[in-house]
Amino acid sequence: MTEKASKVATKATGEPNEALGAATVPAAPKRAPSVASQPAAKHTSLAAPAAPVAVAKAKARGKEKEAANTGASIAVSISKAREGEKRKFEQTWDLIFALKNVDLKKPENRFSFDFQLPAGRGRKGKIAFIADSLLEDAKKHADYAIGRTDIERMAKDRKALKKMAKDYDFFVAEAPLMPLIGKSFGAVLGTRGKMPMPVPPKAKVDALVEAARNYIRVSLRNTPTIQVPIGSESMKDEDVQKNLEAVFNAIKERLPKGKNNIRAVFIKLTMGKPVKVEM
Repeated sequence: MTEKASKVATKATGEPNEALGAATVPAAPKRAPSVASQPAAKHTSLAAPAAPVAVAKAKARGKEKEAANTGASIAVSISKAREGEKRKFEQTWDLIFALKNVDLKKPENRFSFDFQLPAGRGRKGKIAFIADSLLEDAKKHADYAIGRTDIERMAKDRKALKKMAKDYDFFVAEAPLMPLIGKSFGAVLGTRGKMPMPVPPKAKVDALVEAARNYIRVSLRNTPTIQVPIGSESMKDEDVQKNLEAVFNAIKERLPKGKNNIRAVFIKLTMGKPVKVEM
């Protein structure tokens, strides 16, 4: 093959064609690969993935349905708890929690907090106010006012202290007095879950007392049970339910494993039988 022919062949085929000898043959055109020889395309579904908004709406509908079922169950339990014998006095609604798998030897699992019932107590709660600089305002707005100079004197009369603890629903005190109150009244008020809620010396007494009338004390100490008042017998069922759900959520949030730490919930009137509430 001449040098010229070799160059022509190389240009046509991309490489020298030594087998051609002196003659040159035009390069065959490249064939397109057959359909059968092409790799099969991956199958993809034509269905578009569910949009995040649609998924969120479906979850919301599920939660609404669950809440509706729970609400209906609570309403049935309240109605059933009313069926007991009528008494000559107005009874209190009590909500009882039986807990499980809560290690109360650990301080972080125990708690005590004040909670304002969203639908109120159903009656005007009686407030005792222990005050120093706020004493005059406390006398005007609270149901019972105790001055600093009265604390040590009252501490000597244990019978009177027990009566006071029974007669008043909620106690409030100026924060600087708390050490003295703990020393003097702690043995009686503390064991009854009625140690005062501390407030600053410049608090607005009138607004504070009105809010306190609907407060309850929620405590978890040494036994895995919680019992709190959530209203009065004269309240409408829907208001009792509103308080029940609010207290349930407040307690659930403070338990280490939330709802998983609640074995059972019961509601009852003072002299009635406990009725289980499905939450």
